[in-house]
Amino acid sequence: MTVAPVAAESSNASSKKPSLVVIGNGMAGMRTVEELLKLAPDLYDITVFGAEPHGNYNRILLSPVLAGDKSIDDIMLNTRGWYEQNHITLHAGDPVEKIDRRNRTVRSQAGVEIQYDRLLLATGSKPFIIPVPGHALPGVIAFRDIQDVNTMLDAARNHRHAVVIGGGLLGLEAANGLLRQGMDVTVVHVTDSLMNQQLDKPAAALLKKALEMKGLRFLLNAQTESIVGADRVTAVRFKDGSEIPADLVVMTAGVRPNIELAKGAGLHCDRAIVVDDTLQTYDPRIYAVGECVQHRKATFGLVAPIWDQARVCGAHLAGAGHRRYVQQATATKLKVTGVDLYSAGDFIAAEDTEDLVLRDPRRGIYKRLVLKGSRLIGAVLYGDVKDGPWYFDLIQKGGDISAIRHQLLFGQAICSQAQGNKAA
Repeated sequence: MTVAPVAAESSNASSKKPSLVVIGNGMAGMRTVEELLKLAPDLYDITVFGAEPHGNYNRILLSPVLAGDKSIDDIMLNTRGWYEQNHITLHAGDPVEKIDRRNRTVRSQAGVEIQYDRLLLATGSKPFIIPVPGHALPGVIAFRDIQDVNTMLDAARNHRHAVVIGGGLLGLEAANGLLRQGMDVTVVHVTDSLMNQQLDKPAAALLKKALEMKGLRFLLNAQTESIVGADRVTAVRFKDGSEIPADLVVMTAGVRPNIELAKGAGLHCDRAIVVDDTLQTYDPRIYAVGECVQHRKATFGLVAPIWDQARVCGAHLAGAGHRRYVQQATATKLKVTGVDLYSAGDFIAAEDTEDLVLRDPRRGIYKRLVLKGSRLIGAVLYGDVKDGPWYFDLIQKGGDISAIRHQLLFGQAICSQAQGNKAA
C-alpha cells in the first residue's frame, strides 16, 4: 500500500494544520473549497480525490463541446495549476474506495491512504441506466462526463443512427449535439410531452415542433423493451414489438445520488446523504454538498441551490459558522438548441388556480401564468423569456398582484407603465 505524496505529508507535519480531504473533484466540491479559501486560505492542508483524470470542469457545458461550439479547455474551471497555486494536493483519476471513520482515514483505488480532520463528500450523482436486456452492450452510454462526449464524437465519425432515451433537457442537448455531428437522431421519451418536469404540454408541443424542424425525430409514449445487438448495439426494441436502428444509444433517463461510499462508511442515508442546515452529516467531522445530499427530504440537481450549499458549507469549514442553508424556490432558464425557455414555481393546474395564457404562434411566443387568488405562483415562458426573473421575483415575494392583473401577461414594462398612469 502506498501513502499520500511526501510533499503533502511533510506539509502536514511542519505546519500542523488540520487536514481537509475532499472526495469529489466536481463543481460542488470545488466551489465549496473556493468559498473556504476566500475566508480561511491557510487553515487546512487540503487533499482532493477525483474519479476523472482532469481538473474541475463545468459539466453543464458538455453539450456545447459535443455540438462543436466549445473545446474541453474552454470549459475547465480549475486547471491543475490552480491546485498547485492554492497548495492543494490533487489525486485525479483515483477515486476513494473506503472511508474509515474510526481511524479518520480514506483509501483510494490506487492505494493512497490519508488521514482527515474534516471530510467533505461531493460524490455527485450517477446516471440511471435503464436495466433492460442489452443495456451493457458496446455503444450504449450515458451523457455525464468528458469520456462520454469523446465516445459520442467517435461514434458520430463512424456510425449513422443515434437513439437518445430520455426527452428531458440533457437528452435534447445530447440529441442536438449528435445531429450537429451529422448523425440521424431519434429521441425516445416515456411520457407524451418533452421536458415534462419543466414545461406544460402546450410549451412542450411548441418545443417539439421547433426541434423537428431542425431535423430531430421523436417517439413519445415509447416503452423501451430491450437493446438489440451481438458485439455492438444495432437497434432499440419497444414493448409494442417495433424496432428502430441504433449504432449508438445514449441514456439520459435521470440520475441517482452517488451514496455507496457514504453508506459503506455507515453514514445516515435515505435517498441521498442526509445533512442538516450546516451541510453536516450525522458524523460532525463529515460534510456533504451537491447532488449527493438530501436536506429536509429534498435532493438537488440545479446549480443555484448547490452554490448556496457551497457558501454555507465553506463558511462552516472556515470556522465562520453563522450561516444556515435555506432552500429557496428555483427558476429554470433553459436554452435548448436555440430555443429560449423559462419556468418557475408551481405550474401544475389545480382546482383553486387560474391560468393567464398568451399565444402568439407567428412570433413563436407562449406565456402561461398561474394565479392562486391574488398571488402569482407559477410561470412558463417560451420564445420570450426576458420577464422571467421579474415573474420569479413576484412568485418568491408572494405579493398581491391584483392591481396589475390585466397587464401581467405583457411583462414588467407594461405593468410599470400602467401603475405610473394610475398614480398620475
